[in-house]
Order: sequence, then C-alpha cells, then structure tokens
Amino acid sequence: MDQHTTNLMVLGLSIDFKASVDMRRVEEAVHLVEERFHEQMLRFPKGQTKDILLTFMALGLADDLLQLQKEMAEAKNRLNAILARIESSV
Repeated sequence: MDQHTTNLMVLGLSIDFKASVDMRRVEEAVHLVEERFHEQMLRFPKGQTKDILLTFMALGLADDLLQLQKEMAEAKNRLNAILARIESSV
C-alpha cells in the first residue's frame, strides 16, 4: 500500500501522519485510544490534567502489550515443544 498523508482527529487534536497501513486499522486504533482516555476520565473525573490521564492510558496500553507479548512467547514455546514431540515420534 502506498504511503500517503492522512489527517485524523484524536481526542480533539488534528494529527497528520504518513499511513502505510489499512485505514480501518488506524480507525480502530483511534477508537481504542479515545475509549481508553474516556475510561481514565471516568476514573479520575476531577483534578487530573490531560497529560496525566494520557500517561495513565499509555501505561495501561503498554501493560496490555507486554502481557500479550508474554502470552505469545509462551504459546510459541508450547507449539515448539509439541512440534519437537511430533518430529521425534516420526
């Protein structure tokens, strides 16, 4: 897919970037960011700046990513063990 400049509104900010991915994925990512931000706003309704809320949200997304990476590594290890057993029995 060719890279082209795309403008999106994310949390009220206009953001230009070069997108080389499926725009549906970008739109899903924007939706996730906005959803997580609004969850943070509900948890801390007053006294938190947008920067603090975004930091909490970024930490939450990073934690999700790290957990998924760990689960994927464990799944790969299990699959490799199964494959090794299959190969040794053939």
